[in-house]
Amino acid sequence: MENDKLQPQRFELKYLVNEDVALAMRDFVRSYLVPDEFASKSPTLAYPNHSLYLDSDDLRMYWDVINGNKNRYKLRLRFYDDNPAAPVFFEIKRRSDNAILKERGAVRREYVRSLLAGHLPEPGHLVSSNPKHLTALQNFCRLMHDCGASPKTHVCYLREAWMSLRDNSVRVTFDREVYSAPHTEPVITTHMANSVKPWGELVILELKFTSRFPNWFFEMVRLFNVMQCGVAKYAEGVAILGEERLNPLFHQPESADRVEKFLREHRNPRQNRKNAAEGDSDNLIWTTS
Repeated sequence: MENDKLQPQRFELKYLVNEDVALAMRDFVRSYLVPDEFASKSPTLAYPNHSLYLDSDDLRMYWDVINGNKNRYKLRLRFYDDNPAAPVFFEIKRRSDNAILKERGAVRREYVRSLLAGHLPEPGHLVSSNPKHLTALQNFCRLMHDCGASPKTHVCYLREAWMSLRDNSVRVTFDREVYSAPHTEPVITTHMANSVKPWGELVILELKFTSRFPNWFFEMVRLFNVMQCGVAKYAEGVAILGEERLNPLFHQPESADRVEKFLREHRNPRQNRKNAAEGDSDNLIWTTS
């Protein structure tokens, strides 16, 4: 997993589909894309993906999603297995209106704990000598210090990823078996305890592109009659786990009804779209990330 093919800036659309639709869409997608280098090595075309999400004690990043803030960011550590020699990616994922901006640095696993404890980043902490990786790690640590962020949840899923043959400008991913669990220690492990499964057996489909919306994306969405919706793995996991399990400053907020509304609307994109068409601005969908 050291061969990093990050899309630093992109647009993404998300959908929830059942397994039968996902398999039919896979057949459609294979006419345009190929499995990425990791999916191609798996007999099931899927590989595990783990993220340790950081947040402030008052869960500022979680509430940015619940409140639908258009300009926000998330801090997460991305890893793929328990191999002590494999890197951990310190990643910033920003949303600026409708665009997704990402930067990350591949960190040697033995330095993760000290960096999360506040140690200043050094070139020797990184797998790569690429200066962009050091800049990304420095930016990550600055944001972490500014908001007092620490580990909060562990999210894992099986990802099936398809990419354009020539480059990485177009990607389609199917995420299955999505779990979220409390995780407040600076420990990198694939083990999870007391997890929840926010979307059950549904599959998260993501269409990702760096320039214009491909025509065949439009045709696929129309053919399979799927509706765009908000799918926020970190935020929905926290909402179901319960804020009180992760926030030491927790008290029942006056805005608790917003969390219920957030979960309700993310489960029913068609009703959400109907409300928008009828002019109910309070029920417009949030395209979350």
